[in-house]
Amino acid sequence: MAETEKTPQWYVVHTYSGYENKVKDNLEKTVENNEEMQKLIFEVTVPTEEVDEIRNGKRVTTQRKTFPGYVLVKMIITSESWYVVRNTRGVTGFVGPESKPVPLSDQEVERMLTSRSREARFNIAVGEDVRILSGPLENFTGTVEEIDMDRAKIRVKVKMFLGREMQVEVDLDQVQKME
Repeated sequence: MAETEKTPQWYVVHTYSGYENKVKDNLEKTVENNEEMQKLIFEVTVPTEEVDEIRNGKRVTTQRKTFPGYVLVKMIITSESWYVVRNTRGVTGFVGPESKPVPLSDQEVERMLTSRSREARFNIAVGEDVRILSGPLENFTGTVEEIDMDRAKIRVKVKMFLGREMQVEVDLDQVQKME
């Protein structure tokens, strides 16, 4: 591999599943202890996004890997830098034809690093029955009419007195799916 490119570019490295952070740490330690590599490998990142999850009726924000099994490395490709990355424990190879590294375009890098959107993940869908956990309608049950992820609200049609139905809007963390 000849030293063809003098400007650092982003490359995608494939790792064993679950080893992304270990690969990042190992590669950063290798670069830190090797002056030559500091001039060739500039940044190592595991793309993540913040995700709101509902656990036990409470909203919890967690980090989730956007591309499990992949790490992004900003580097200048030389035979030495290729060898160091390729032989880091947990790395299975570079993404590209025949494991030859192909740099990402600026648009691809932008999309991969800024896709850290907030998204709620919970096991309730429109049409399902839920129980309200808190507030003035605590312990009432109803059917999910609409879910508004942007506002973290859910609209529920609640069966009230004498069979009457009423639509109410509550926070996502105020409902629990009926089993």
